[in-house]
Amino acid sequence: MKSKTGHSILSRRQFIKATGTAAIAAPIIMQSSILNGQNYAPSDRINLGVIGCGGLGKASLFECASQPNVVVTAACDVWKERLDPVVEKFKGTCKGYTDFREMLLQKDLDAVIIATPAHWHAIIAIAACKAGKDIYLQKPMTMHLGESLAVRNAVKKHNIICQVGTQIHASENYRRVVELIRSGNLGDIGTVRTFFVMNEGPKGIGSGNNTPNAPKGMDWDMWVGPARMQPFNPNLVKDAFYHCFWMDFSGGWTPGMAPHIIDLPIWALDLGYPTEVSASGGRFIIKDDGDAYDNHEVIMRYPKLTMTWMQSSTNSYGFDFLRGQESRRRLGIYFHGVNGTLHTDYDNHVILPEGDRMIGMETPPKSIAPSPGHELEWLQCIKTRQQPSCNPGYHVRVDVPLVLSTLSLKLGRSIRFDPEKEMIIGDKEASALAIPEYRAPWKLDKDYL
Repeated sequence: MKSKTGHSILSRRQFIKATGTAAIAAPIIMQSSILNGQNYAPSDRINLGVIGCGGLGKASLFECASQPNVVVTAACDVWKERLDPVVEKFKGTCKGYTDFREMLLQKDLDAVIIATPAHWHAIIAIAACKAGKDIYLQKPMTMHLGESLAVRNAVKKHNIICQVGTQIHASENYRRVVELIRSGNLGDIGTVRTFFVMNEGPKGIGSGNNTPNAPKGMDWDMWVGPARMQPFNPNLVKDAFYHCFWMDFSGGWTPGMAPHIIDLPIWALDLGYPTEVSASGGRFIIKDDGDAYDNHEVIMRYPKLTMTWMQSSTNSYGFDFLRGQESRRRLGIYFHGVNGTLHTDYDNHVILPEGDRMIGMETPPKSIAPSPGHELEWLQCIKTRQQPSCNPGYHVRVDVPLVLSTLSLKLGRSIRFDPEKEMIIGDKEASALAIPEYRAPWKLDKDYL
C-alpha cells in the first residue's frame, strides 16, 4: 500500500528509507544475540498481542513475530476487515477481539503493540500498564501534556517495559550524528532547526466524503472512542498518513512526524524540557474534509539554545535536502555551532565548517552500539527488564514540547513551562486544556497525573 506521496506506509524499514525529572532509565542499546539463534522453553516465550491491525500495527507485529521466542496470542481491532486476516495468519494461537479491555484480561498475554490512532494511545497504554502488559507504543506517544505525563507515570508505577515507536532512533546515521555532536567538534551549539514539508495543497485529501454510515463490520463509535463524534470518512481510516489531516485523531502533522525528527537533537544534546514554546500557523490553503493546520512554525526555548520546527503541507522546498525539482516529502535537521553546521536527514549527514575552524578535527570513533532494530530491542528488554532506549522516561522530553506546540497554536500565545515541576506556568486556561476532556464514558485515569 502506498500513501499519496508514493512512500510505503506499511514497512517501517521502507519508511526509514523514504523519507529528566522522573525519568525511568537512561537509554540502553544492546546486541541482538539475546534473541537470535536460541531455543526457548515455553516459560521463556513472549506471548504477544496487537491493538490496531492497520499497516503500522502489522509491520511491528510481523517484525516481532519473526523471532523464535514470540507467540502471537491476541489481536484487537474494531474493524473485522483488518482483524480477521491477522487472526487467520496466526491461527492456532491468536484470539481476536473488538474491545481492547477484553483482550487485556487474557492470561496468556505478556506484551502488546498499541498501534491505534493517537487519540487512543493514553487510555489504552494506561490500561495495559494496569493489566501488567509490557508495551510497544507507536508514536506520537500522546496528544496532550496530561496524557504524556500520565503514561510515563503509569509505566513507572507498574514496572512496565515500554518502547515508543520512533524507529528512526535505531538508525546507524542517527548514532553517528550523536557521536559527532557530543565530540564537541562543532563547538557550542546555539540553534537547532528542524523541518518536515510536503505539498498536499490546495485540495488535500478531497472533500465531500463524510457519510453517516460506516462499513459493515466496523464499530465506528468505538473507533472514535474518546474523541469528538464525527461522521465516518473513508479517507480518515485508510492509514496513519490520513489521520494527520484531522486534529481530533492526531494533533496534525507535528505530532505525526516530529517525534522522529526532534528526537535526534534531544538525544544528541541531552535536552530536558523547554522553558517556553511558541507556535504560529493555521489552516491557510488546504480545503478538504479534514481540519488540521497546513502550516506550523514552532520555537522551543531551552536554557542554552533555541530549537525550531517548521511544518508545511503546502510547499515541499527542502533547503539542502531538495535533491531535485519534484514535489515530495522532505525533512531535515540543522545543528548550528560556533565551528560549523551539521545538517542531516534520516540517512545522511554533512558538516559545513566555519572557515578553517574545523581543520585538524577528527571524526570521533564509533561508540554507540548498533541497534538490533527498534522492535527487537523492546523484546530484548522484556527479557532483561531494562528499559529500552525510547522508554517514556526519555520520550516525554520529545513528546512534551510537541503537545505544548499544538496547545500554543490553539491558544495563539506562548506557553511557559516549569521543567522541575512539569507544569505550565501562569496560564490557567492552558493548564486546564493540558488535561483532555474525553467523550463519555471515557476518562483519563487521574491517579497517574
